[in-house]
Amino acid sequence: METNRVNEIKKLIAGDLLSIGAVFLDPDKPFTWASGILSPIYCDNRLTLTAPKVRNDVENAIAETVKREFPEAEVLMGTSTAGIAHAAIAAHILGMPMGYVRSGNKDHGRQNRIEGKLEAGQKVVVIEDLISTAGSAIEVVDALREAGAEVLGIVSIFTYGMKKGLDRLKEANVKNISLSDFDTTVALAAETGYIRKEDTERLIAFRNDPADQRWIKR
Repeated sequence: METNRVNEIKKLIAGDLLSIGAVFLDPDKPFTWASGILSPIYCDNRLTLTAPKVRNDVENAIAETVKREFPEAEVLMGTSTAGIAHAAIAAHILGMPMGYVRSGNKDHGRQNRIEGKLEAGQKVVVIEDLISTAGSAIEVVDALREAGAEVLGIVSIFTYGMKKGLDRLKEANVKNISLSDFDTTVALAAETGYIRKEDTERLIAFRNDPADQRWIKR
């Protein structure tokens, strides 16, 4: 029953993200990432904040996931900047405290990196919008651990499911639960005619190895 609900959420959020262009797929006109890699997918989950119905689905799903996967959680901590609003809204739904972690220490005042009250030993769940290579999310986890928090894991809106990201999370001993993922989104996009069914193989080839750009010519 629980597995069915998880899959239901994955498909719901995938449909939501596609419907507002927060996830955009175009294997014939790839986007260029900062690293120079060409990608058939572009993701901007900030768009969920300006789409009330989608935002409602996302925040309720985050709250539900925190309760299901991390029932001992005491504090939600958003990643700066994309995870802050989601952490705040989900914390409001759950009646929990929240804060956020800056990408670096402030250069003024108390020079905080962690904003909001956090006590040593508190059980924390990190709220992130997107997991790709997982580098920035793990930096947030490290900062919280250094501050004495017990990080139970991460709840993210979307993940590419790339091997590099999965390996980094495993190495850092971090559990990530994403509301939706690349494979679910690609399958739904093909099912609904958003992309051609024959493009599914190209997209999965990209997911398996983003550096191998042979998928472009298939």
